[in-house]
Amino acid sequence: MSKNGERRVVVTGLGTINPLGHNVDEYWSGLIAGRSGVAPMQGIDTARLATKFAAQVKDFDPVTQLDRKVAQRTARFTQFALVAAGQALEDAALQEPEAEKSFRIGVELGTGIGGFEVMTADAHRFLGTGRMNPLYATMVIPNIAAAQVAMHFKLRGPNATVVTACAAATHALGNAYRIIQRGDADVMLAGGTEASLCEVGIASFNAIRALSTRNDDPERASRPFDRDRDGFVPAEGAGALVLEDWEHACARDARIYGEVAGFGVTNDAFHQVAPDESGAAPAHCIKIALADADIAPEDVDYVNAHGTSTSLNDAAETRALKMALGDHARRVPISSTKSMIGHLLGAAGAVEAIAVLKTINEGVIHPTINLHQPDPECDLDYVPNQARPGQVRIALSNSFGFGGQNCTLVLKRYEE
Repeated sequence: MSKNGERRVVVTGLGTINPLGHNVDEYWSGLIAGRSGVAPMQGIDTARLATKFAAQVKDFDPVTQLDRKVAQRTARFTQFALVAAGQALEDAALQEPEAEKSFRIGVELGTGIGGFEVMTADAHRFLGTGRMNPLYATMVIPNIAAAQVAMHFKLRGPNATVVTACAAATHALGNAYRIIQRGDADVMLAGGTEASLCEVGIASFNAIRALSTRNDDPERASRPFDRDRDGFVPAEGAGALVLEDWEHACARDARIYGEVAGFGVTNDAFHQVAPDESGAAPAHCIKIALADADIAPEDVDYVNAHGTSTSLNDAAETRALKMALGDHARRVPISSTKSMIGHLLGAAGAVEAIAVLKTINEGVIHPTINLHQPDPECDLDYVPNQARPGQVRIALSNSFGFGGQNCTLVLKRYEE
């Protein structure tokens, strides 16, 4: 138990499939090397698109990783969720639970859109032929990934899907943390998944001028906090974490990667796409998370920034960090995972939380690549271009979504 009587929540399993790799080790190696996962799009007609590149999951064949029937009856975002969830549960050494215990293990996933590529392709096919896939509805609805994970792994506890745009995965992790804190479950499989890379998906973000159009140099298109940034890079993938009651984890002698210590949520209440440039609501979100963790700003050793590579977001986040952390903002190392993997939308926060936990355990802070001409408005230490050694005990992970939805997690080194 924590000092206020709530249950402590630790992380005992990690899993991911993303543009840098099909597992956590491949992903972490890519991050530390400063490798970009961005390339010209494959398998998508880009003739009518202003952005012709993305951070795709490469060499993924669902039939080799999932049961053939499951692969045929699920959209790509669900397939990613199943793969990441399986890795996380295996990493946590959690076997299929007994029937009664299965009600104490739940699933909380975030996604921004759901089965967008199936939604658009099958709708187009129906409008042309009049034929509809009988599984269409159950393939595209956002909650189906969490449902499929529960069915596949026999997890009958609390189950929900968060759809708060780019904040969804962090929101899901925070919700799972609260569920365990208050005793409604002992274990939660939590994270996010996204697969919206299709012609309509890219075109929709181009229409609001949110994406980079650096088609001549895609590997350097995602450049958070750089003066020459011109938008985010669309991406896909999934991240899953096993969150567990501390006493439950200790009882089974589980390996512990770290502790979830705090969570904050706010809303800008400002604009459907643009952030409030003052940074006030994200700053308040960070302050709420720190207060929840009973941690002072000067105790923060590292920040994993939302860092999208858009002009408004990066400047607003810089202001928010200054407001929340005070003078310490200029001393704390900050990096953007999105500089290498692009923006995974509703999955971003989970994949980034995995990076934070690896940072805590490995003592290395991954860089923000492509940061060569710092924006004068973004004047903090964003760990440019090269990884650096760093002992991190307490870290923040920020996620800010369309609609002004802000989430911050506090993750800390595990100490008995």
